[in-house]
Parts: sequence; C-alpha cells; structure tokens
Amino acid sequence: MLAMFGVFTVWFYYDAAIGYRAKNEVFFMEKAFHRAVADFTRMNADGGLTAEAWAEFASSQEVEYPDEDVLPRSLERPLPWPDILADYEKVRPLQAHLLWREYTRDMGLNEKVSKEYFTPRKIHEQWVVFWICLALTLVTIFFLTRTLRRSLVADDETLTDATGKRVACDDLTLLDLRKWDTKGIAFVEYQSASGSGRMRLDGLTYGGFREEDGQPAEQLMRHLRERFSGEILEYAEIAPGENTPADDPPTTTT
Repeated sequence: MLAMFGVFTVWFYYDAAIGYRAKNEVFFMEKAFHRAVADFTRMNADGGLTAEAWAEFASSQEVEYPDEDVLPRSLERPLPWPDILADYEKVRPLQAHLLWREYTRDMGLNEKVSKEYFTPRKIHEQWVVFWICLALTLVTIFFLTRTLRRSLVADDETLTDATGKRVACDDLTLLDLRKWDTKGIAFVEYQSASGSGRMRLDGLTYGGFREEDGQPAEQLMRHLRERFSGEILEYAEIAPGENTPADDPPTTTT
C-alpha cells in the first residue's frame, strides 16, 4: 500500500507541476506549424511569394499561447517561431506534419501531441488527487511505523501484547482461538489482582505465519498453550461423513 500510494503521489505531482504544462507547451507549438502552413498558402495564393518575404514575415511571428496559467513557469514569452518555419523551401511543400516531425526529431521531443490542451481545471484536479494520495501515504507510513514497532512476546511467566500490556500466564482465564486458523486472531481474557480484561493477539499483522520465517505466530501460540491452564475456546474438527448440527456450540476445553 505504501508503494502504491507513494507512486501515485509522485505521478500526480509530476503531472500537475510539470507533465501537463510541458504537454501544453508542445500542443501550442505544434499549432504554430499548422498556422505557418496556412499563412504561407494565403500569402502565396498568386505564386509570387519570395523566400525573403516569407523569412521576414516568419521572423516576426510568435507562438500563440493562451493567457491561462497552463504553461511551464520557466517558459519565456513571447516565443518566436522556430527557425525551421522561416525556411521557405521546407515550408513550400505545405506538409505541416513533416515539418513537425523534423523539428521534434532535432529537438528530441515526442512528435505525438494530445488532442486538446490541459485546462487549469484539469491541472487543478491533478493537484487535488496529489494531496489525497499524499495524505494516504502519510497515514500508511504512520500505521506501518507503528506496526513495525510492535511485537507479541510470550515467555515462561508472562504474555505481552502489541500495546505493551503485560499479564502473568497464571492470570489468564480464557483463550479464544476460533479465529486463529482463519484470520490469525486470538483473544485472551485474564483476571488479576489489579482487575480483569481482554487482550487481542493478531499474528497475521506482523507476518507471523510466513513459512520462511518459521511461522513465529504459531510458535508463540504453541508456547502459550503449553503454559496455559485456563479455558480454551475453539472449533471442533468434524471427521468426514460425521453429521453435526450447524448450530452446535464450539468445543471448550480446559
């Protein structure tokens, strides 16, 4: 979960702060190539456009960008047309896509352009999702850190749960194992001179059933049962073919 939320956080931050703005810059730059071809066609309608006249016209043109805050903050404006658009011989075939392909190859850009530009609203949406993912990442780090610091400890005389509560084994009165095999959760009730209470033993949260680690949760439970003298509550195993009513109570042993 931490890896997933962390990746999403970086992803949406990049799109909001850099990615969408960079794509918008390329989007409007590509529009300039189509505009250049259209202007060349209009100015050369009678076939009298010269290379010098076109170069003079192209050198005075600028890439048209919107007034909205959708472009990279480092982009210097106004931005003149690229030099390739002032080249009469290259523009004369009126092939905007070929000019764009050559320009992007020389500039090391991706020639693919989005169908429409990313509006301020779309960029804002990326920021909203970024803050949500960042919050989820921080919450996950909190719970992960808290979990890593916790442990279940059982020695010959006491049992210590994940919260640090320590109870003598002689004070344990009930061991509920009905969810141990399915969910890795057990409950222990105790009665001591200072009062009574209930402890939750969650072996699955701490990876206690990993075989490569020797299943420490199972080892702890076996260790606890060997020293437990109270009541044990668990489900009975039914032999194949044996008919047992579904509402039979769980087996209780002492």
